[in-house]
Amino acid sequence: MSRRDEVLREMGLSPVWRLRSFEAVAEQVQERKGESIQDMDWTQLKAKVAGCTDCKLRAGCQQTVFGIGDEKADWLLVGEAPGSEEDRLGEPFVGQAGKLLDNMLASISLGRGRNVYIANVLKCRPPGNRNPEPDEVAKCLPHLLRQIGLIQPKLILAMGRFAVQTLLNTGATIASLRGKVHQVHGVPLIVTYHPAYLLRNLPDKAKAWADLVFARKTIAGL
Repeated sequence: MSRRDEVLREMGLSPVWRLRSFEAVAEQVQERKGESIQDMDWTQLKAKVAGCTDCKLRAGCQQTVFGIGDEKADWLLVGEAPGSEEDRLGEPFVGQAGKLLDNMLASISLGRGRNVYIANVLKCRPPGNRNPEPDEVAKCLPHLLRQIGLIQPKLILAMGRFAVQTLLNTGATIASLRGKVHQVHGVPLIVTYHPAYLLRNLPDKAKAWADLVFARKTIAGL
């Protein structure tokens, strides 16, 4: 039995990773807990996330990082998980990666909180900034899905491998998914690189700029 299947069995779920989406697994978690996250309003959802202990991550982080910005934004930017600075300040995309993201937004006449909402797949920081684990994603994903439902954005910009692969339920690479319009709950989704990755791989900044231009053209045509 694979480690993924062992995790699911520990959660009381069937091993469906190869057959069903993260969303489907998240729905199983939600149903098993008797919750109705998808019916919550902003106040209820924020309280749920602030007090969430559904996975082991909450015990090892300073605070949850819910998200920030215009709650009726046309643009929803989704990253992977909080880092150390995000965990300390309670806001997504701060530090050097946050500064780069702000510059990227400014290049297409957008800004943090101005018709933009920013969130992560995970609301708690994984220890040592390690990659998210399958059970952590499954238990936290309903929160992000409800944020999408409440915001009703015109476009989602998925940044980084885990955000992209989770939202699109795919193992495909970012390189193979760029330059195309995907769909999540009927919302167009554009794939690009995470700002933290761009800080380590400067030549790919040009590709990220192309993704932003493509996203701007896409939303203009909606």
